[in-house]
Amino acid sequence: MMVDPEEEETMEEITFKSDTVLSDVHLNTPNKRHLMVRLNAVGQPEHTMATPLEDVGKQVWRGAFLLADYILFQCDLFKSCTVLELGAGTGIASIITATVAKTVYCTDVGEDLLAMCERNVTLNRSLTATAGGAIKVKELNWLKDDLCTDPQVPFSWSEEEISDLYAHTTIIMAADVFYDDDLTDALFKTLYRITHNLKNACTIYLSIEKRLNFTLRHLDITCEAYNHFRFSLNDLEKLRDGKMKFIVEPIEATFPQFLVYERIEQLELWKIVAAPIS
Repeated sequence: MMVDPEEEETMEEITFKSDTVLSDVHLNTPNKRHLMVRLNAVGQPEHTMATPLEDVGKQVWRGAFLLADYILFQCDLFKSCTVLELGAGTGIASIITATVAKTVYCTDVGEDLLAMCERNVTLNRSLTATAGGAIKVKELNWLKDDLCTDPQVPFSWSEEEISDLYAHTTIIMAADVFYDDDLTDALFKTLYRITHNLKNACTIYLSIEKRLNFTLRHLDITCEAYNHFRFSLNDLEKLRDGKMKFIVEPIEATFPQFLVYERIEQLELWKIVAAPIS
């Protein structure tokens, strides 16, 4: 990437480490600083059918870039907030969020994945330190009702952290995690459970890529994972439990693109406002 000599001093790097070298992604920030997001071992902004399910979290998917673009564009919405990311994977969205947010709980499952994410956070500490943002990498399993508080378990939660999470979180986000119907169901149940425990109303941002696949069951090209996601969104908005209301709306992907990736028309970003019924 060519850099103007006058801007060279403002060059920063976000460096990601994992097991394989896959690609570089460049980012131009709104203040014209040139920021290189170096994916030395994270993943590629492509979806491949050959990706094993257990390795999905070790790649950076286009949906994460779309969410990151939105955060960069609407950084004031995230300023000084406490943010929870679900299914954070490599942590790229959490790291970018922490440049403006107060605290980011960057969560996923799997000790190796969380360790990789922790390394990425450590490598980029200088970027978040200038803004005072803290990133806490934690385990959050959508298939379990409770957060792990066992101090012997890596990436477990302290009681103080759980208290802070529920008392101060106002934004929840998840990027491109809707590829398996059972996990999608588990994510929406997790969203329901967490929002009911929050002290404040919160805004949820969900990005997804509408992937078309040929299925033997239909003998046709379908997008079943996307359809299940949309059904789940619809069910959430129709939910009437007397405690919470969920307002769902799409966000047009017409905001500026800071990360260099292919912003295809199948990429979508959704906003959900979760508020207690007074």
